[in-house]
Amino acid sequence: MCCEIKRRFLLLYATQKGQAKAIAEEICEQAGAHGFEADIHCISESDKYNLATEKDPLVVVISTTGTGDPPDTACKFVKEIKNKTLSPDHFAHLRYGLLGLGDSEYMFFCNGGKIVDKQLQELGAQHFYETGLADDCVGLEIVVEPWIDGLWLALRRAFTSWNIKEDMSNNLRAVSNGVSTMTVDPSMSVVCSLDSEIQHLKLEDLEVKATDALSQRPANVQSLMSVQDIEPSLDRSVPPLSQSDLNIPTLPSEYIDVQFQDSTGQEQSVSSLISDGTVFHVPVTKAVQLTREDALKTALQLELDISKTTFCYQPGDAFCVICPNNAREVQELIHILGLSERKECFVCLKIKQATKKKGTALPEHIPKGSTVEFILTWCLEIRAVPKKAFLRALVAYTSDAREKRRLQELCSKQGASDYSSFIRDPNICLLDLLHAFPTCRPPLNLLIEHLPKLQARSYSASSSNLFQPGKLQFVFNVVEFPSSPSRLVSRKGVCTGWLAELVAPMLQPHKNSLRTKEGKSSAVKVSIFARPINAFHLPSDTSVPFMMVGPGTGVSPFIGFLKHRQKLQEEHTDWKFGETWLFFGCRHQDRDYLFRDELRNFVENGTLTHLKVCFSRDPPAAAEKNPTKYVQDNIRLCAKEVARVLLKERGCFYVCGDAKHMAKDVNDTLVDILSTDAGVDKLEAMKTLATLRQEKRYLQDVWT
Repeated sequence: MCCEIKRRFLLLYATQKGQAKAIAEEICEQAGAHGFEADIHCISESDKYNLATEKDPLVVVISTTGTGDPPDTACKFVKEIKNKTLSPDHFAHLRYGLLGLGDSEYMFFCNGGKIVDKQLQELGAQHFYETGLADDCVGLEIVVEPWIDGLWLALRRAFTSWNIKEDMSNNLRAVSNGVSTMTVDPSMSVVCSLDSEIQHLKLEDLEVKATDALSQRPANVQSLMSVQDIEPSLDRSVPPLSQSDLNIPTLPSEYIDVQFQDSTGQEQSVSSLISDGTVFHVPVTKAVQLTREDALKTALQLELDISKTTFCYQPGDAFCVICPNNAREVQELIHILGLSERKECFVCLKIKQATKKKGTALPEHIPKGSTVEFILTWCLEIRAVPKKAFLRALVAYTSDAREKRRLQELCSKQGASDYSSFIRDPNICLLDLLHAFPTCRPPLNLLIEHLPKLQARSYSASSSNLFQPGKLQFVFNVVEFPSSPSRLVSRKGVCTGWLAELVAPMLQPHKNSLRTKEGKSSAVKVSIFARPINAFHLPSDTSVPFMMVGPGTGVSPFIGFLKHRQKLQEEHTDWKFGETWLFFGCRHQDRDYLFRDELRNFVENGTLTHLKVCFSRDPPAAAEKNPTKYVQDNIRLCAKEVARVLLKERGCFYVCGDAKHMAKDVNDTLVDILSTDAGVDKLEAMKTLATLRQEKRYLQDVWT
């Protein structure tokens, strides 16, 4: 019997933290069952594909990083396709479908994907499938799953269209070569309408089910449920889900073989985790609590001694801290997985010879010669929310029938709502799952295959090397995750919790004083490395006025700005300096007003021209005519000054802090101000703001 020839398509992914890669690998896994073969590559591997000569359909999965940039792995690709020397028909031969990943809490949602999508079209490429934009704020799977389901029909139609055109071309060539007869396939008559259909293929028109989905029946699970079990939870479902047939993902192919070896040499250091750039191990010289004990959030400022290193930075720069997973959680995970006696063994990783997974490679974030304990401490994000593919893989290592069924429900299409409610929304991690499903015992290779890389955490410098040579300061809130029905214990943030515990013995209590005792080099050290250059810097021309918006810990980089500015004014009395504004806000004036004394001092010495503060949870003062709660309220009260600084004096506007609410509200306020001042509608005001952004005069450093 003749083997079926699988039709090839090119699959490229551009990822920052692994999401896009994981989704591309899922597409690759499913392709075979649908009669396709995915030629999968990272978009940065330009030596392995050539779009200029690509004849098969192209599928792109791309994430967004920062405030709307393509991921680092796509920077070179984007630069190449933006080359102005390329002709408008450079990619006229190319048919593609694109899936963009983003977070709507950021202003430029899925902008990485939109940039590539727009540029491909401008170079003549055409869609064979409608672009999908998945939102991590509400759950990527809401768009990703139906987009992948519809991809197979779109690919079949694309290949059908291509085959019809190829037949027509062949017949025309035959005529031109003097052949007297021409056979016409009846299907050729629909080529034009088929092209149109492909061009406008909509997700909502697709009524296909993945052929590789497995139908799972409840099979005796209902009898295990108690009459009292009327509320669903992480480990328990209720009708109709508990009685439904399930469409679950294809079982991912395992591709890593793990072998344990007795430790014979020195274990890896954290420096081996970073392949590009230099890692600096620097001592912590000071740790100060900036908030009162009764504040809702605990804010700490740490000072690092970089005087004996080559690390350099500018005010406004961010840097990365390499952090470990919580030690207690690591030991608990090792115990549950039955690896206690092997935790100090070296782990040797190899690709399984019999694996069916395409494009396999050993994870680069796990250095050779790592022990079990090192991998779980420094390499894998054990707090990551498990993806549905991971849940599907865990089913095979769960012995209890009821637990198996519930894991199948949580990764099924029918259980999408439960997945959101009990896993994604409450930020459930692997350890929580293993507590909820005690007969689940996955091997180490499954964790390595499905858990993402433990990312270094980024922080903004709150200092100036000019003002305090050899010192690097930064501020952070200690993140708290309260317990919930799905998570039995409360937890602190991976990095902020670790830092808080690390500096606890040397922590200075809260006090609003400029005169804090000088710290000495301590035995406590952290590992840091520089982040790529960004534009969140002071204007190069000191006469340019600028405004800063930084509520809460968002004020951090602006403290560095003002320290730098103060030193410049002291050293260059003949220079001209533009006016400076700071809009700061917090909950309570007496609990979490960060850097209160420092800010007042900046005002007194003329470094800071205008300081506007607000306290959202304090009652307004009796004499206050226009009480304000949030920074955008104060910005609105200063509308004329904002318009003057931005439009007439060509100043700069900086925003740092929460992207979910504050940054959006500030942006909307600016649109209103510019609209009113110029007497134009909001669309024109938004265009003006976009121009300011392009000119690097409206800058954001925001996070969720």
